[in-house]
Amino acid sequence: MSASIKRAMAITATLNRLTYDDADQVRALFSDLIGKKVDDSFVLIPPFHTENGVNISVGRNVFVNQNCTFYDLGGLDIADDVLIGPNVSIITTGHPIEPSQRRAGVVAKPVAIGRNVWIAAGATIIGGVTIGENSVVAAASVVTRDVPPNTLVGGNPARVIRSIAD
Repeated sequence: MSASIKRAMAITATLNRLTYDDADQVRALFSDLIGKKVDDSFVLIPPFHTENGVNISVGRNVFVNQNCTFYDLGGLDIADDVLIGPNVSIITTGHPIEPSQRRAGVVAKPVAIGRNVWIAAGATIIGGVTIGENSVVAAASVVTRDVPPNTLVGGNPARVIRSIAD
């Protein structure tokens, strides 16, 4: 795990020196980070942080705004047409609740983000969550449970606010 963290930190340090105008270089470095080529429609605005990278899967036409953190040890699947606002944290790992067990290891659970989801600024997504397609996570929300498709959620913890329809 230590080698993976060092690798990710080296790649993201280089990526984070780039600008919006360096989109091709950002895509190349992000592809190296996750171990698979991202589509030419992928846009990420640095800075970006991760502890691993190789457990991230990204679809087409995905936009990731500035200062996002993806802790992906549990697995992170981002479908097509997803918008991720600035300062979003997606955290697939945690520690046991019991005080005597907290330093014993890490608990990792996947996060799946469905097609056409918008995660607004400052939201936090916790491991084990699936966000259904076309849904919106309101700014500064903390998502601890699955989000049904076509739904607006918000708050801490995030709750369904209303259904979304075109």
